[in-house]
Amino acid sequence: MNAFKPHLRGLPSYPYKKVEARIKLDQNESPLDLPPSLKQRALERLAALSWNRYPELHAEDVRVRLAEWLEWPFEGIVMGPGSNLIIQGLAQASNCVLDTAPAFPHYAFSAKIAATPYRAVRLGERFELPLEGLLGAMEGEPGVLFLPVPHAPTGALFAQAEVEALAEQAVRSGWLLVLDEAYHQFSGTDYRPLAKANPNVALLRTFSKAWGLGGIRAGYLLASPEVAAVVQNLVPPFGLPAHTAAILLTVLEQPGYALERAQATALERERVYQALLEHPTWRAYPSHTNFLLVRTPDAAAAFAGLLGRGVLVRRQDHYAGLEGCLRVSVGTPAENDAFLEAAFALAEVGHA
Repeated sequence: MNAFKPHLRGLPSYPYKKVEARIKLDQNESPLDLPPSLKQRALERLAALSWNRYPELHAEDVRVRLAEWLEWPFEGIVMGPGSNLIIQGLAQASNCVLDTAPAFPHYAFSAKIAATPYRAVRLGERFELPLEGLLGAMEGEPGVLFLPVPHAPTGALFAQAEVEALAEQAVRSGWLLVLDEAYHQFSGTDYRPLAKANPNVALLRTFSKAWGLGGIRAGYLLASPEVAAVVQNLVPPFGLPAHTAAILLTVLEQPGYALERAQATALERERVYQALLEHPTWRAYPSHTNFLLVRTPDAAAAFAGLLGRGVLVRRQDHYAGLEGCLRVSVGTPAENDAFLEAAFALAEVGHA
């Protein structure tokens, strides 16, 4: 069939395959559902909706609440059903996409489906930001640079001075620096001051991680009104369902729980990291997110061994520079204990 654009033929799908397991630590989700009182309030809100009516055109009611809470111009907020669709809009609009490698695969995927020229600059051996390489790449035709802060899938946190250097280069060269802050609650970082002062900087955020709303699918962009207007045209109208908006309005009435949970997760992450430092063959990397990157002698064997003990994690060894690596989400203390028990049991039997 020749109905589709040639560049879409043979394009690989997003790299995820669902696997069932007793303990699920593979998708960087919150291990906790909404607090019961908030969930009950959200359900009451859903029951009061008229399901036969379209939602707001561009999630105006949620954007008003976000604008108040984040002290951000209403016109500079774009909502989407998850941040992935916003990433696709940015890639579609841009002259070219610049990225780090490895990184969240949806940046590259979005560029490919939009037929937007794409380039990635490798991280350092210890996952250092390749600052000089990125600055040099930004001297060419301006486009969009996606940079996760903290970084995924490594968990690294780049120095603020380095991020600011990229922001300054964005102004000089006409680029848009998009800082993906999906995990910022776990690192305690917040680049709103930089983005407010620099219209060439935009921020991506999500409700999937610290908020515990991965199943709801909601994310947003904080940008200058000019950037937001372009991206908004690439997000379908009525794109945020009424039920999603109702749930978001409910949690935004009590936003403090998300930060409290993120701080508890960060403490639990450090506990697991310190425990893994005693593993005889695995190397855990410091993290500022809700997951740990762990290098093993054999990722396939380690993955299978953990799964055989009821613990599901995510292989990352298909990325250059991450040979042998697994990514392990931070779960509840009991789930993390089960992971640690399985990890050290594998070492004892010599399977990982």
